[in-house]
Amino acid sequence: MRGFAETGRSRASDPRVDLHAAPGYHGGVKNAEIARLFGEIAQLLEIKGENVFRVRAYERAVQSLEGLAEDVARVAARGELSSIPGIGKGLAAHITEYLETGRIAELEALRAELPRGLLEVLAVRGVGPRTAKLLHEHLGVDSVERLEQAAVSGDILRVPGIRARTRANILAGLRTLRAGQERLPLGLALARAEEIVEALRATGEVTAIEVAGSARRRRDTVGDLDILVACRDPGRVIERFVGLPAVTTVLARGDTKASIECRAEGRAAPIQVDLRVVAPGAYGAALQYFTGSKDHNVRLRELAQKKGLKISEYGVFSERTGKRVASATEAAVYEAVGLPWIPPELRENSGEIEAALAGRLPDLVGAEHIRGDLHAHTDWSDGRQPLERLVAEAEARGYEYIIVSDHSRSSTVAGGLTPEELREQITRIRALQPKHRIRILAGSECDILADGRMDFPDDLLAELDVVLAAVHSRFRQPRAEMTARIVRALAHPCVDILVHPTGRLIGERDPYDVDLDQVFAAAREHDKAVEINASWQRLDLKDTHARRAAELGVRIAISTDTHDLPQLDGMALGIATARRAWITPAQVVNTLPHKRLLAWTRGHRR
Repeated sequence: MRGFAETGRSRASDPRVDLHAAPGYHGGVKNAEIARLFGEIAQLLEIKGENVFRVRAYERAVQSLEGLAEDVARVAARGELSSIPGIGKGLAAHITEYLETGRIAELEALRAELPRGLLEVLAVRGVGPRTAKLLHEHLGVDSVERLEQAAVSGDILRVPGIRARTRANILAGLRTLRAGQERLPLGLALARAEEIVEALRATGEVTAIEVAGSARRRRDTVGDLDILVACRDPGRVIERFVGLPAVTTVLARGDTKASIECRAEGRAAPIQVDLRVVAPGAYGAALQYFTGSKDHNVRLRELAQKKGLKISEYGVFSERTGKRVASATEAAVYEAVGLPWIPPELRENSGEIEAALAGRLPDLVGAEHIRGDLHAHTDWSDGRQPLERLVAEAEARGYEYIIVSDHSRSSTVAGGLTPEELREQITRIRALQPKHRIRILAGSECDILADGRMDFPDDLLAELDVVLAAVHSRFRQPRAEMTARIVRALAHPCVDILVHPTGRLIGERDPYDVDLDQVFAAAREHDKAVEINASWQRLDLKDTHARRAAELGVRIAISTDTHDLPQLDGMALGIATARRAWITPAQVVNTLPHKRLLAWTRGHRR
């Protein structure tokens, strides 16, 4: 086996492991938060030029915390922090300190010693600790604003080691950062929302609670968070809300509502969270009101007016008598205006009202329909877990099948497999199969080369159960070249699924320039699938593109792109994106039983 243990490489020092090393909302929130703080310490130590082994120790701790399936607070309560790989006595003391006080003294000392703006500079894609140090030493760059001035003016080129290409990358990173600061990726927003909901529920006063707004509609990014609570003692709930440890500013506080700003994982700027407390009898009306997009709610009010009704956050009322006719549940609110309940993901005024009136709302795909995950990595390439652990975890989740789809040889930064290594992995998978109920699919995330050829020879690809095709290089190819490249790959008889089809990283990297209609036409012609990549960093295809593909008759795969076991939970975000795209179970390939799935993929190879 070609895992890290067998090759003798250190995971902490191997740059390949950073590709997907970011916390999602599915693991413990404290795990992600402490990992972020340890990552900040590592960056600040590196800027200072501290001992590389100290820096690496923090980086190893980040990886361990991000991959920890259990809440670190529970591990600490048992006195077992030292059992976590990479967590020694000193780091365990930092974790305990943070859990008890909400602070880490060493980090605060580093922040006081170095300009705070350097951390914001490090958030710019293309600027690492070494570059940040050089920019600070030579140009006094201590903020994103000064970095932008230096990059735009060209002064940045006076810094030793920085060339025109680095400058162009930093300018692109600045543009992406500006866009990303306005909205937070859904997965990170839900992490913070989940923590707040748990804290409010713990007061014992809450009878119902829900995250509303765009987060409940599962938009891929969120501008702020709306939380709705039903209870009979708003004061205690609001007191707990404004006193949460993550709060940086209390913006407003009243008898039934409050607004705060709090730290948000993954960005320097805080996120605003608005709390509204209502009586239990009005909860349904308030939940509908604070969930629907503005345009959806306008359409609903228009329908209500035609029936002599008025809709507000307090309920549905008769305009003639003023009597409230519905409020307790969302279903009752919709029923009052002549509609069935509309799933939150559809409430964007994108045809759902008309479909509901005509009785044509789709039966959306749900978690119960997914039979397996068709995009997952092991430590044979850049995953963090052995093949056996991935299979065991997927089996424990009740999946019918799981794929092993490590990278191909051209993805050197991701430790891509050579043809010989892939054959060895296939042999290992076949030998492991008799020990498991779950069907283990041998696959590959095979690079699409610049001219559209595949990274492995045809005879090797033909041995695989499922072949994923992916663009991992030459992202700036002209539109016509990129489109032709992907279309050629989809015509390959061994390719089954085009994964993360636009290459975007939310708030970090823009999609590459490609004609998706041509891509979808090729996928339909050759009966191939396109992926909704469920990683919170990607959600690619995005909902509007996925809806277009499905309307054109293209098959959809919903996959997690798992690199560590907790990321298997990311399927929820992929399903949410598919639901926003109006996708039904029949349109998703990984709702198929494994025999039908393999009949589909083998049909391509004939």
